[in-house]
Amino acid sequence: MEFFERFAVPHPSPLIYGSMVAIGLTFIAIIAGITYFKKWGYLWREWLTTVDHKRIGIMYIISALLMFFRGGADAVMMRLQTAVPDNTFLDAQHYNEVFTTHGVVMIFFMAMAFIIGLMNFVVPLQIGARDVAFPRLNAISFWLYFAGAMLFNLSFVIGGSPDAAWTNYYPLASNEFSPSVGVNYYNWALQISGIGTLLTGINFIATILKMRAPGMNLMKMPMFTWTALITNLIIVFAFPVLTIALLMGTLDRQFGTNFFTTTAGGMDMMWANLFWFWGHPEVYILILPAFGIYSEIISTFSQRNLYGYKSMVGSIVIISTLSFLVWVHHFFTMGQGALTNSIFSITTMAIAVPTGIKIFNWLLTMWKGKIRITTPMLYSIGFIPLFTIGGVTGVMLAMASADYQYHNTMFLVAHFHNTIIPGVVFAMIAGLTYWWPKMFGFMLNERIGKGSFWFMAIGFCLTFFPMYITGLDGQARRMYTYSEASGFGPLNMLSFFGAGLMAIGFILIVYNIYYSFRYAPRNVGDDPWNARSLEWATHNPVPEYNFAITPQVNSSEAFWDYKKNGHQLFKGGLKDIHMPNNSGAPIIMAGLFFIFGFSFVFYIWAGVIISGIGILACLVYRSFEKDDGRHIHVQEIKETEEKFGGANK
Repeated sequence: MEFFERFAVPHPSPLIYGSMVAIGLTFIAIIAGITYFKKWGYLWREWLTTVDHKRIGIMYIISALLMFFRGGADAVMMRLQTAVPDNTFLDAQHYNEVFTTHGVVMIFFMAMAFIIGLMNFVVPLQIGARDVAFPRLNAISFWLYFAGAMLFNLSFVIGGSPDAAWTNYYPLASNEFSPSVGVNYYNWALQISGIGTLLTGINFIATILKMRAPGMNLMKMPMFTWTALITNLIIVFAFPVLTIALLMGTLDRQFGTNFFTTTAGGMDMMWANLFWFWGHPEVYILILPAFGIYSEIISTFSQRNLYGYKSMVGSIVIISTLSFLVWVHHFFTMGQGALTNSIFSITTMAIAVPTGIKIFNWLLTMWKGKIRITTPMLYSIGFIPLFTIGGVTGVMLAMASADYQYHNTMFLVAHFHNTIIPGVVFAMIAGLTYWWPKMFGFMLNERIGKGSFWFMAIGFCLTFFPMYITGLDGQARRMYTYSEASGFGPLNMLSFFGAGLMAIGFILIVYNIYYSFRYAPRNVGDDPWNARSLEWATHNPVPEYNFAITPQVNSSEAFWDYKKNGHQLFKGGLKDIHMPNNSGAPIIMAGLFFIFGFSFVFYIWAGVIISGIGILACLVYRSFEKDDGRHIHVQEIKETEEKFGGANK
């Protein structure tokens, strides 16, 4: 392929051209708006160079919402294409690109970002810390994620999107079957963002283990913090496997090695093993923090302590261990043999036991509780039956012999979404609504929030339950069309209608943010939900230093005991608080990584060398930089606390 031909979209269509125009106009409008309102200095000082864990968390969440829209648009296009038989809305190639980008965006750039965003904002507050252990590393983690996300989305308009599915199976991902640069984008975008995720894992393990408030031992940590700790341990063990697999794929495509080729000694199944050895723990990287979110919400709105705290912790640890022992169930039909399939079938079924323990613990927490039906609680209650259905169908898929019927059908698509949407998406929306007043000092509108839940929940059922039926009837996944004689048409039309309802639910969430920003009262207090954990012991929104006085913890529900049992949280007087300085190095370094990845995608070796030298220069500069941070003095703390209505006591 000639050099300049690589930059052209290989399979253009009116939709892609229209998207190019829309992206260009949006970019111009954003630049013009920031310039017109003279916000460049504000953005640079307050956001682009921040190392504050709270602002970094908010930037993760904003990015995730944007990616939610991007991935959701792909989902609606797929449902529209399959709504009627023999549809020509998308051709086969464009459909391949759409379902590939949908999976990658939703898993890597939406769900991961949302979960890490909530962890960034909440975990340091829950453990009574000023910030994370390595604030600048935290900023680099976000900007590497963002650089990877932007690099991947650039493929849509320059060079063409990847088309080998989100699993990027070889030989489909090889140069022979994917000759455009789309898979190069996949490899480099995920490597760059994956480095950021790995750094996040290291950072939060250190933060949780070393920066807890006095008196908070491991068995006094809130459940969301427990799930965050285990999740980040999984990240540290799993993500290096993906990084190396992506590097091997890059060497195959761009340097002629033969790790995953079907000739010259390569083994395409090695990719499947490496990918899923990362990929199934990835499911629990997403779902365990969601379990933590539901635990916090159900306990708060049942007005009861979480039932079976120790068993909840134990089940999290067991789930995390088993998550590394089930990856082969993703290819039961690919020739491992009966013994291997049986072993992984048993481990897969076993993981349902600790998951079931958690379900019963949540139900028993609500038992005899004084339940308040708020928007976060609605999502939490809705999650339980829907996720249980997903779990039961997972046990069906775990039976290796039966999997020959289910595999590569829409039944599998329905199962996966039946766990991820109630288990992760519902949790993200619930968590965002729950901690919103802590982030911004006002609450989201409850009426609009509950309306969005019902659109999301009903739309979800109508979208994915029909897929169980069509899958059992033989409708294959990843097929862009089907004949009228198959009889799949009516149920697929119902599925498209459900996707439309879910889209309305997402629009209502965005409208709720706009409406509440304009009209919601700002005097909601520091504890509007009557919550139980430590993050609610400080102000709304949270000041830069989190707590004026470091809290002293006596139980796993320190704030509840402070309110109801007279425990003293804040002892001693005000002191100067040491805080880290902002830095422009993380965003500059991420920009260099973006150029490095883009240059590698298109074989621009001069760009690779220059940006690589720039990255090394940033690392060397940081090694010799002397930055002792700064102090917030007592007088400034007093002024801030008076503005919020009084110091922590």
